[in-house]
Amino acid sequence: MTKKAWGGRFQDESISWVEEFNASIHFDKVLIEEDIKGSIAHANMLATKGIIKSEEKELIIKGLGEILADYKDDKIEFRVEREDIHMNVEALLIDKIGPVGGKLHTARSRNDQVATDMHLYVKKIVNEFIDSIKALQETIVELSDKHMGVIMPGYTHLQRAQPILFSHHLLVYFWMLERDKSRFKDSLKRIDLSPLGAGAISGTTFDIDRFQTKEELGFEGIYHNSMDAVSDRDYIVETLSNISLSMVHLSRLSEELIFWTTDEVNFVTLSDSFTTGSSMMPQKKNPDMAELIRGKSGRTSGHLMSMLMLLKGLPLTYNKDMQEDKEGLFDAVKTYSGSLKVMNGMLQTLTLNEAVLKTAVSNDFSNATELADYLVEKGIPFRESHEIVGKLVLSCINKGIYLKDLPFEEYQEATSVIDKDIYDILSPEVVVNRRISYGSTGTEAVKQQLETAKSYLKE
Repeated sequence: MTKKAWGGRFQDESISWVEEFNASIHFDKVLIEEDIKGSIAHANMLATKGIIKSEEKELIIKGLGEILADYKDDKIEFRVEREDIHMNVEALLIDKIGPVGGKLHTARSRNDQVATDMHLYVKKIVNEFIDSIKALQETIVELSDKHMGVIMPGYTHLQRAQPILFSHHLLVYFWMLERDKSRFKDSLKRIDLSPLGAGAISGTTFDIDRFQTKEELGFEGIYHNSMDAVSDRDYIVETLSNISLSMVHLSRLSEELIFWTTDEVNFVTLSDSFTTGSSMMPQKKNPDMAELIRGKSGRTSGHLMSMLMLLKGLPLTYNKDMQEDKEGLFDAVKTYSGSLKVMNGMLQTLTLNEAVLKTAVSNDFSNATELADYLVEKGIPFRESHEIVGKLVLSCINKGIYLKDLPFEEYQEATSVIDKDIYDILSPEVVVNRRISYGSTGTEAVKQQLETAKSYLKE
């Protein structure tokens, strides 16, 4: 039987399948770099305070460095009976340097150790998310710049509504991502706290310096209450929440791409690199990457709900339930990181079918609101003009034509205020560019929006 770090008061041997159920090393081994970084800072502080000797500190730090090098060279075999990354590293350290390795755990518990590891890990991945979001935003800006002036149908209820610029539509996702990025940035002030030195629950009798380890680990702040330090998982909930919401945004964009690539719509063509075929139907080109992102949004939301349910009934302070905070987070991190990267690749390589878009906006009734506004400008109340245009649309539907095809005589029969300039007014270009309000789809307004987006990226 492997000697347990906590085995002094136990008589019976552990059962292997119970150890397997209890262990977290299968997934928390990803924290090895954070665990060693925290241990080095702790060793430095113990030596500074005279709790361990300087030569012991050097031996410990050298041993930890060798363990990390062995891990990167794939020379370490983690053992389930050692439960977690902390006990595995400690055992490996003692194997390397002897009993002095056991001094590293002085004035420290696995409770504050794992909390430190997780804070370091979450801080790292959140900063990576911010960079990845910015990269995706840059692609959106480039696409919007490249296709400035291209008009597409805008939808409400998935029914044609009004013509809009493709750039205007795409920039919606820039601003969604900007809010996502802002939430991640804001969360850092709650993530960037050091729990190291809080001990198991109540602190320690040793004269440690928590502020020294805070500084060495690069934390902005420190927990002021030892119980809060080891029991707080708000920052994990918040990170999962931010991931889940951003994944919803990516899912919405994925649905747009899926809709736009159908044969019935054909607004865009996705690169072969981000699509797959059918094992049975040779003609198929499926937007599987977009569909996967759409599907994975449910996965990350599930991890958020799981974390909330995990915490809702827990008394203070640490409970073994909290071991379950990691697998869902690690999976959500991997899922979100991959989704950002795939979405960026899809957008960078897609082809916008401009001829199809031009035909689409020329042969629909998305200019009907423009006709109603035209009548209002001629002095007809909007409710009355709305009814007039509705009847004209119905007449066109019955004839199988569009408003641009309606004879001028029929316009005159509807109301004499309509002049022959109506055919110019109804063109998609005019409809779009008559939108002059700030934030609208008019070309000048979108150019202004694009410059604002670029300025956000510079900041």
